[in-house]
Amino acid sequence: MLSPRQRRLEADYRELRNRFDADEHITIQAIGVAPAERFHILYKVPTLYLDDQGRVMERRQTVVEITLPAAYPKEKPHATTFDAVFHPNFGAYVCIADFWSPTNSLVDVVRDIGLMLQWQKYNIRSPLNAAAAEWSQDHQHELPIGHIDFGFRPVELTIIRDI
Repeated sequence: MLSPRQRRLEADYRELRNRFDADEHITIQAIGVAPAERFHILYKVPTLYLDDQGRVMERRQTVVEITLPAAYPKEKPHATTFDAVFHPNFGAYVCIADFWSPTNSLVDVVRDIGLMLQWQKYNIRSPLNAAAAEWSQDHQHELPIGHIDFGFRPVELTIIRDI
């Protein structure tokens, strides 16, 4: 018999697959045994980083690792990137939510990170990266840097007509 947490993990995984498997801009890889508690998410979207000279540059894909802690869903997921990302809410970890509730969806977390990578979503009021927050104020006219949304497959409609 599965525990409530295991049932939630399985439901989250099914929802991730259902929502994102057909999306060309995102690839989800479950890490470990089922039900997975860790995921590598490849986002194929533009995002920013600082090069060796401190210049803001664009890259076309980023891998994010999402780990579900033992107290999940009461405790929020933990997200990190393999490569540095220049964004107010990315640092040693990704600030995915100032306020977390167990009713929050893992699908929404994955989608929100993708929007954040493209600067469609950012919070400069509690930044992890103050330099990126300040940069955003001087470059608002350049934001967002991408316009890709995730997880919205076209709905197939069947029209039935009375003859």
